[in-house]
Amino acid sequence: MSFLTSLNEGTQFALQLIIVLICLFYGAKKGGIALGLLGGIGLVVLVFGFNVQPGKPAIDVMLTILAVVVASATLQASGGLDVMLQIAERILRRNPRYVSLLAPFVTFFLTVLCGTGHVVYTMLPIIYDIAIKNGIRPERPMAASSIASQMGIIASPVSVAVVSLTAFLINANHPLAGFDGYLDLLKITIPSSLCGVLGIGIFSWFRGKDLDKDPVFQKFISNPENRQYVYGETETLLGKKLPRSNWLAMWIFLGAIVVVALMGAYEDLRPAWEGANGKITRLNMVNTIQIFMLLAGSFILIFTPTDAGKIGKNEIFRSGMIALVAVFGISWMADSMFAVHTPMIKAALGEVVTEHPWTYAVMLLIISKFVNSQAAAIAAFVPLALSIGVPPGVIVAFAPACYGYYILPTYPSDLAAIQFDRSGTTRIGKFVINHSFIFPGLIGVITSCIFGYILAAMYGYV
Repeated sequence: MSFLTSLNEGTQFALQLIIVLICLFYGAKKGGIALGLLGGIGLVVLVFGFNVQPGKPAIDVMLTILAVVVASATLQASGGLDVMLQIAERILRRNPRYVSLLAPFVTFFLTVLCGTGHVVYTMLPIIYDIAIKNGIRPERPMAASSIASQMGIIASPVSVAVVSLTAFLINANHPLAGFDGYLDLLKITIPSSLCGVLGIGIFSWFRGKDLDKDPVFQKFISNPENRQYVYGETETLLGKKLPRSNWLAMWIFLGAIVVVALMGAYEDLRPAWEGANGKITRLNMVNTIQIFMLLAGSFILIFTPTDAGKIGKNEIFRSGMIALVAVFGISWMADSMFAVHTPMIKAALGEVVTEHPWTYAVMLLIISKFVNSQAAAIAAFVPLALSIGVPPGVIVAFAPACYGYYILPTYPSDLAAIQFDRSGTTRIGKFVINHSFIFPGLIGVITSCIFGYILAAMYGYV
């Protein structure tokens, strides 16, 4: 295929980009693990067709995904996750009138604690039940909760997206002054994301017609069978006595998160070694997270009667492995392509992004929609952004922009919210793009980015 390598660089880049986009679109359409596997096709074409030297897969990111997912899946298998969900339900049922405001905060914090937004599935039928039994339009808390659960990923100390972004920023050729990693990122993303969730809650409080004033809903429930279907039986975890082992598993997991946070805040707690040249090397946060997540999982297995055979069969483990393969295939393919054309891309885009930092956020948002993963979007785009001169402070400020897969209602948590809302108020519109999640998503991410930029400026990062 020498004719491909004889083309000018611009033409080669255009063809390679088309191939990468086809792999991304087709992989996203097929769903599941296909997104990562399609990266193999892209790599074959790039390496054997265009003679591109293969880049490096994001090994640190992948190993961190593995450690975090195994710990979280062990928590679910032990029943420790049920304790968290029961506490969350108790908070919501004590304040049913404020479910549209409280529910997104509850799902946000569940994600922050567990590192995955998939914990929202168990909460959705409970949120629906609270809303419908109190005459509140279910679309309000349901859509908000689905969006907020995904926004919690970039604010979670044990999420793959946070660890990945931290690693890329620390290992950058020109690291951000005053940015030592882990907690320096979270002190931006946690408060900015909370502002975004608050914006979603306020918007959701007033969105749509009240059920008693919605003619479509009233006509639907005028049929007794439909009414029974809509109001149904009460979904609840309350009253279910959970064994002490479940509580112990939860505390072990949360304890590991606290230890990791402390080691991120006080680096002297981490061991250090003196090299041959006299330079002191300290245990980095990527390895710290990996070690303590494995420790948490092993302690849960040792001190609770958890069936190890169930760990690899639950939802958290399956979704985590899909994320791992996606990061493997996508990041390797993207790194291989962009590394070759970095000078050209820098010349074309570097000045635009430097003069208009918000364009970085837009690009990251769009890529996130392509790959349906925050970690994969970061792995694919942040190294390129750093290489073409995007200021690291801008990358920190606009970190929440890595969540853009609400633009089309294809993500599992959004589809689950539609399925669990038996009233039909959470829906996909006639034109697809006018669905229940688009406005909460835009409001949440834009608000988070605005406050992220303000906070980054306050800390001197931009």
